[in-house]
Amino acid sequence: MRFLLLSMLLGFGLVASVQAEEALAVTPQETLELVQEEGDQVLFIDVRDPVEIMFIGFTDAVDLNIPFRVVDRSRFNEEKAVFAMDINENFVAQVDVALAEKGLGRDALIITMCRSGSARGKPSADYLLERGFTNVKYVDHGFQGDSLKEGPHKGMRLQNGWQNSGMPWSTKANSEKIYRPQ
Repeated sequence: MRFLLLSMLLGFGLVASVQAEEALAVTPQETLELVQEEGDQVLFIDVRDPVEIMFIGFTDAVDLNIPFRVVDRSRFNEEKAVFAMDINENFVAQVDVALAEKGLGRDALIITMCRSGSARGKPSADYLLERGFTNVKYVDHGFQGDSLKEGPHKGMRLQNGWQNSGMPWSTKANSEKIYRPQ
């Protein structure tokens, strides 16, 4: 009986160790420090759609804008009042190219950032981990941060995130870093 129980626990442990690791969050401050101190060993990617960047803002601290999901303006969800967003089919290849241009491999630290951290930041980081990248994190609360839950500015993204943490940003995107479809 002990042998059977030990075998089952060992089997479970082996299965658990094979499962994909989840990406961990880093704060905007930690991200900026990493980029400033170890920038040549880190790939920092803004994974938002470039049109979103145009309206919300950009930080030149990122290496590149490589969208994880791109807006499909031909498909509109009437119920949610939003356009469909599909995974960028070239995302992994574009990340590989960006790493190669910095002389880095898939074991280098990659940090992704979206608007809120949860819709594309973490999913894009997990997506890369599932595809063989080994050290991927995402910016907690993303570029714009969370919405206020009450008060006169309820619903506005005015807490945490890159913009609200005093990190450098601009209303203009760097034309050398912004994504353009091939």
